[in-house]
Amino acid sequence: MSVPLLSRLSREGRAPAVGSEPTLPSAEDLRAHLDKQVRIAGRGFWKQPLAVAGVIILGLWLVAGVFAPWIAPYDPLAQDAARFLPPGGDHLMGTDSLGRDVLSRIIHGVRITVPYAVIIVAVSTAIALVVGSIAAYAGGWVDEVLMRITDIFLALPSIVLAMIVAAAIGPGLENAVIAIIIVAWPPMTRIVRSLVLSIRSRDYVTASRLLGASSSRTLVVDFGPNLIGSVVVVAMIEISQRILLLAALSFLGLGAQEPTPEWGRMVSDGAAILDRWWVATFPGLAILTVVLAFNLIGDTLRDTVDPQVSKQVKE
Repeated sequence: MSVPLLSRLSREGRAPAVGSEPTLPSAEDLRAHLDKQVRIAGRGFWKQPLAVAGVIILGLWLVAGVFAPWIAPYDPLAQDAARFLPPGGDHLMGTDSLGRDVLSRIIHGVRITVPYAVIIVAVSTAIALVVGSIAAYAGGWVDEVLMRITDIFLALPSIVLAMIVAAAIGPGLENAVIAIIIVAWPPMTRIVRSLVLSIRSRDYVTASRLLGASSSRTLVVDFGPNLIGSVVVVAMIEISQRILLLAALSFLGLGAQEPTPEWGRMVSDGAAILDRWWVATFPGLAILTVVLAFNLIGDTLRDTVDPQVSKQVKE
């Protein structure tokens, strides 16, 4: 989506010609440009079978989560004397150590795993957009200070740092979310900074500044439409990673606590009971399918919306 908008508008006769009074593209021009790029990307996206498969898988899980109280055959917290029943009969995925229906707990777990992962990515992306854009646009000592702070958070692997933060503030689902946000924004900040640096050197940004645009207007009008595609792509891929990290913290006892039907916690409950394979296997498959769906959607968006973002993600 990174198109030299000012040059394109000039070729179409909607930007100032040489010798005329300089004006910046109107809000209508910017919206029309963004809408056109979205339509082009949408047509390419729906032509990809893997993307359609990802949308279907994710859609089924979201529908299950929304209608969980009506779809789930049992109360996810209800205990029963029928402990460790194998899959089949009245319990399609069996029961766990407390006699709770595994299928019901998995269906209700969608309402925890996916929304919390989206919240984590939304907050960390917002932080990354602010920090990365300011660092790249301001440059100099501002860039140096912000990037060294970012490097401090990147010094440790994300899972290790998340474990340290979660252990320090105490186990719990909300604390795990805070810990993951703390470790999620630095990689995104690096990506945003790289994207802003690449956009800053382009001709239409220079022309906009020469025409008298303020720094705030340049960031919003010139950088915004060209950043949004790449940021959305990275965010989609990040959701799958944050689902895994949230499940990992719950698996280690630092995230969701009993009796919350969180998938990572459910895998942890069944991991030590090898002869009761269904207790851990079915929640693990749920994590696998949701992560796969987000990855399929994110990878296709990367190819159709902004192929250049692949390089930024790898960096």
